[in-house]
Amino acid sequence: MPKATIDLRSRPPLQRMMRIHERLREGGFPNCSRLRAELELRCSKTVLRDITFMRDRLGLPIEYDAQRHGYYYREPVEHFPLVGVTESELFAILVAEKAVAQYRGTPFHGPLQSALQKLSGSLDEHSLLHLDRINEAMQIRLHGPEELEGETFRVAWDAVRLRRPLRFRYRKHARRTLETRVVDPYHLLCSNHRWYLLGWDRNRRAIRSFVISRIADPVMLGGTFTLQPGFSVEDHLKGAFSIFHGKDDFEVVVLLDAWGADLARGRRWHTSQEFRPLPDGGAQVTFRLSSLEEVESWVLSWGGHATVLRPRELVERVRRAADVIRSRYGRAARKNVPVLEDRLL
Repeated sequence: MPKATIDLRSRPPLQRMMRIHERLREGGFPNCSRLRAELELRCSKTVLRDITFMRDRLGLPIEYDAQRHGYYYREPVEHFPLVGVTESELFAILVAEKAVAQYRGTPFHGPLQSALQKLSGSLDEHSLLHLDRINEAMQIRLHGPEELEGETFRVAWDAVRLRRPLRFRYRKHARRTLETRVVDPYHLLCSNHRWYLLGWDRNRRAIRSFVISRIADPVMLGGTFTLQPGFSVEDHLKGAFSIFHGKDDFEVVVLLDAWGADLARGRRWHTSQEFRPLPDGGAQVTFRLSSLEEVESWVLSWGGHATVLRPRELVERVRRAADVIRSRYGRAARKNVPVLEDRLL
């Protein structure tokens, strides 16, 4: 009997039938009553309809053993027949496969790869051929994805999931020494391909963010914790350009020339962003932020194509950074040696 196709949104529910498929592969001869209880269904007839659909519509080799009072596969079945997916769904599978790189070093990397392999392994030959063609025509390049130490991430994830206090040694940015922190870990966040732990620092009595790759020797402590009253990750990060939250309220206005505006057009860096095109081809970009550290780096990344109009604090920060750059490169030019050699000498 040829396999029929099943759309990913069809009924009976795909998830329920895949559970039945797994039980049949295990070889325990499940019957309708046992499956009804496991799937928390009200009626065994629902299970019987699912099994009939799987056998008659999907062509799965399901048989009933009267002596064992249960169903089984009369021949091996490796994958559930997820065929008939649309081109958009194939594209989504490929995007997910390409994006898995940012989870390298986390407990999610292996299961994600395994799930994608199972999904692609269930496609028919036509869909696989189409997937290969999309793969040849499209590439996703993640700039600077972070590779993590898996055990550190696992302990942090378990502490967040179980709401257990976490003790670890932490190295601040550009520091060489480590200091001990005790944190109630609230949330894990990936921003710009870097993973952060967000939590309540018990010593500093405040919410802090920690770069996972700078955490050493994490240990879960006894007991559990509750979140601070009224805390919300969305509200906490509302004024952050990326991850770092401050207590101020800045209206950041940056002028981009025509070259910069053409690159920035259609991109969104923050929920408060306003992009206003100007007659000369440039643009004025406005943000509402609680901190200036991250947006300073963003401005500097544009080189001479961006000019900060306000606030005055950001203007001064960028000016000081420009003075350091000018001094460093000017000194190298006067000595007529490459910048790196000048610094090492």
